[in-house]
Amino acid sequence: MSRRKRPVSDAALEERIGYKFTNKELLVRALTHASALPVAKASLQSYQRLEFLGDRVLGLAIATMLEENFPKADEGELARRLNQLVKRETCAEVSKVIDIGQHMRVGEAEAHTGGRSKTAILADMCESLIAAIYLDSGFDEAESFIKRYFAVRMVSYTGPLRDAKTTLQEWAQSKGRPTPLYETVSRSGPDHAPIFKIRVNVEGVGPGEAVGSSKRIAEQSAAENILRREGVWSE
Repeated sequence: MSRRKRPVSDAALEERIGYKFTNKELLVRALTHASALPVAKASLQSYQRLEFLGDRVLGLAIATMLEENFPKADEGELARRLNQLVKRETCAEVSKVIDIGQHMRVGEAEAHTGGRSKTAILADMCESLIAAIYLDSGFDEAESFIKRYFAVRMVSYTGPLRDAKTTLQEWAQSKGRPTPLYETVSRSGPDHAPIFKIRVNVEGVGPGEAVGSSKRIAEQSAAENILRREGVWSE
């Protein structure tokens, strides 16, 4: 008979992030994936609604940090920096740093397919944790958490700050090619947290594809994929 892995105490997570919840139920909900619940309860008792709120809290906190730390940046640069900091990969990276995976409540099937290490789930739980802190103690505590784990990424980012779609269009035109064409390949996920898959086609080169929580984000990522693949932007 196989032994079920004992859950790791959530107190260990609270200690790592430097925040102790008054309402422990908020923390439990932030760490609960829909697969761990009956279908009828999945939407209300899983992290999904918290992730929706956390996305907005994170965006406001990051926008404030950028406005304060980059006084000479124009709106376009601020927007590109914000996109880099709130994107799925960055949020998932923060979840890995605080080792949120071992505290996840996931169904057996999801666990067997590597749910605790999936980028999408890690990113969502980072945002749901932010929302849980916000609801438990207010914006200041949530902002404190965000600064602790995102500020270093804000100042260390050295990637290109130009708009990927604009750069791709200019590059295509410099090669005598038509304007890149973007198409929506698929849309998945619940209405409050959709996932878009976008393909961009540039004449003479292979298409670029990417996914994102909005068409705009996915289009930017798809354009960036081509720019990096073609050597226009270095890794």
